[in-house]
Amino acid sequence: MSLFNLSGKAARSPLLCSAPFRSLATTAAAAPSKKAPTAVVLMNLGGPKDLDAVHPFLLNLFSDGDLIPIPFQKYSAKFIAARRTPKIQTQYAQIGGGSPIHAWTELQGKLLEERLDKLSPQTAPHKSYIAFRYASPLTPETVAQMQKDGISRAVALTLYPQYSCSTTGSSLNELWKTLKHMDPESKIAWSVVDRFPTHPGLVEVFAKHIEASLMTYPEHERKDVVLLFSAHSLPMDIVNRGDPYPQEVAATVQRVVERLGHSNPFRLIWQSQVGPRPWLGPKTDAVLEGYARLGKKNLLMIPIAFVSDHVETLFEVDIEYGELAKEHGITGFKRVESLNADPMFIDAMADIVATHIKRGKPVSTQMPLRCPLCTNEKCGESKQFFASQQL
Repeated sequence: MSLFNLSGKAARSPLLCSAPFRSLATTAAAAPSKKAPTAVVLMNLGGPKDLDAVHPFLLNLFSDGDLIPIPFQKYSAKFIAARRTPKIQTQYAQIGGGSPIHAWTELQGKLLEERLDKLSPQTAPHKSYIAFRYASPLTPETVAQMQKDGISRAVALTLYPQYSCSTTGSSLNELWKTLKHMDPESKIAWSVVDRFPTHPGLVEVFAKHIEASLMTYPEHERKDVVLLFSAHSLPMDIVNRGDPYPQEVAATVQRVVERLGHSNPFRLIWQSQVGPRPWLGPKTDAVLEGYARLGKKNLLMIPIAFVSDHVETLFEVDIEYGELAKEHGITGFKRVESLNADPMFIDAMADIVATHIKRGKPVSTQMPLRCPLCTNEKCGESKQFFASQQL
């Protein structure tokens, strides 16, 4: 699947075409506002921009106990990152030499600014920032830039549609920890969009992408195409603590299937398991092998928990699983296009943020609730910090 060209020339401003002579009053009226922008901080895992950035990315990833808790984390992370770097560099080399997630997130942010300025003029202008968890720009870098820009109001917007302590929770814990050191006087007021698994706009754009992909199958085979909704798996010890992620992913899938009118058979499957511990299943590779044995030839992959292309769509699904499907005689293996900068997705995100701002509350009803078997005290402190923000 090809990547879009994200470059382009800026549109010429209509002001440049206006008459050269203006009154002082007109000039003064056109002066830009001195009002500090409302920040919208897009949070995601991030990815290495080039092959040299793979090792630092992996080191940050395996150092995160919220995502991958391992014994002697500090030392184990260094060993695992060093051992896995050559293999992961090979994967990124096959998708262009780096992850496109930064380019997509940056574009999503710029388009979101434009939509929000129209939807929520009372909080305009809006300025987007990126806070990746494992690659630059990391959270401390982003907070430093926000302080330099004079930001006093910010919305932390997760780009994980479904909440997990290991993804959005980890990003918020990192933001809370950063703010304790970099903004101890709380000069920036924060609110949080922590999930949006069943937002109508998200459901609609997924459904539209699925419908477009289904149209590429022969008409007489179309209704029998199996929809495989694939999401990043979780270790079972995290699931058994009461993490809401499996339920929220399933909720997204159910809404999308209902929007499609139950047009096709479907399953929810799980990818990207790492290490020997038990993980949530069924595993995507095992599912492909199983359906091959059952004679299924047309399988359509839908990455239901990702909003932009990165290594887990471009390499793991397109290349790794694509080759596995071919080996097992699955001739109709395809993947739906990722959401990326689809205008419908941008509209959905703008509606989510604008509705959140209008609501006037720092967090959702669900966010302050900890997992029933949570053992991570920083989760409780982080949730309390954001829930107690004064807007």
